[in-house]
Amino acid sequence: MFNKRRLIKLTQDLIKIDSQNPPGNEKGIAFFIKDLLSKSSLTTRLFEFGKNRYNTVTVIKGKSSEASLLLTPHLDTVPTGRNWKYPPLGAKIYRNRIYGRGATDCKGNLAVGLEVLRSLCEENIRLNYDIIFAATADEEAGSHHGLLPLLEKGVIKPDHALILDANDFNIIIAQKGLLHIKIGILGRKAHGAYPERGINAIDLSVELINRIKKIKFPYEKHKLLTSPTINIGTIGGGDRVNMVADWCEFELDIRFLPGMKKDKIIRILKDTIRSITKKFKFEITASQDPCETKPDHILVRSLKESSLDIVKKYRLKGSQGATVMTFFDKYGIPSVATGFGSAKCAHTTNEYVSINNLIRGYHILKNFLFIFGKYVK
Repeated sequence: MFNKRRLIKLTQDLIKIDSQNPPGNEKGIAFFIKDLLSKSSLTTRLFEFGKNRYNTVTVIKGKSSEASLLLTPHLDTVPTGRNWKYPPLGAKIYRNRIYGRGATDCKGNLAVGLEVLRSLCEENIRLNYDIIFAATADEEAGSHHGLLPLLEKGVIKPDHALILDANDFNIIIAQKGLLHIKIGILGRKAHGAYPERGINAIDLSVELINRIKKIKFPYEKHKLLTSPTINIGTIGGGDRVNMVADWCEFELDIRFLPGMKKDKIIRILKDTIRSITKKFKFEITASQDPCETKPDHILVRSLKESSLDIVKKYRLKGSQGATVMTFFDKYGIPSVATGFGSAKCAHTTNEYVSINNLIRGYHILKNFLFIFGKYVK
């Protein structure tokens, strides 16, 4: 049975629990969830992968266990930052919005998921498949203490996954791949008054960066994703102003499309560097493959149907940034993401979630669980 006041209060209670990452401490919010669901006679197991990096896993057994669906929001938030109009952990309501860090990303989604679980228990509903609800740690910093070990250790083995981490009822079915690369250019020291005696690594890096920004990687256009991108995220070099710099280091953030080969991107980059200098260091610091789920998959069809008469139009979208979809793809688990946050609010000062979004999100998610059951018979 739907309880609007309870959903609003739950969202507020979750926002008030500090789970900023960094530093990374999900213990308080994980135990809050465990206690909350125990009142609905649900057993929640806690998994700690690192000090105070807690994950919660709750299973609602179905009439049959031949199929399983994972619902997964995350527990952590980015840091609050400064200059908020309302206290970032205050969860103040103003003009039908709840303000606070994590309101949209992703404690509103977490609250909706928890409220749906509670209502299933209160109404004594058993579906024809198992529901696994995993609220995870460390999503904002790579999921190394959260979803990744849950999958790697076999704690969760779902047949399908619905990621509750998106905005405005969008259905995310594709995402770009990610490469983070650190490049170090080596030169030769000399006195700043005699630059011709040295090799300036900063000069070489500037020339190299200009060439890298002109690279046109071969790719096929994607309906839901923009072109590949390269961003220079950090740069540093040299020891003193009166010395020729013998080192310079910078980092690249590359986002690439499904169908593009990671090895080819790396080869093109290295060839470009060698056209400037033979003395360099090349380190891949992060890597995720692109992934996509077909628009006619049962997860997508179920979400479309569950949204009818609740929102004006569902939107199939792609994510230009990295999501946890790629982790499921590695294990052959089909996944999509959706969510009920407010657009352009994630990670911002004065983050909020619309109460209307939470209410509609509850009804969409509950509808989805029943409709999905028709397809897994």
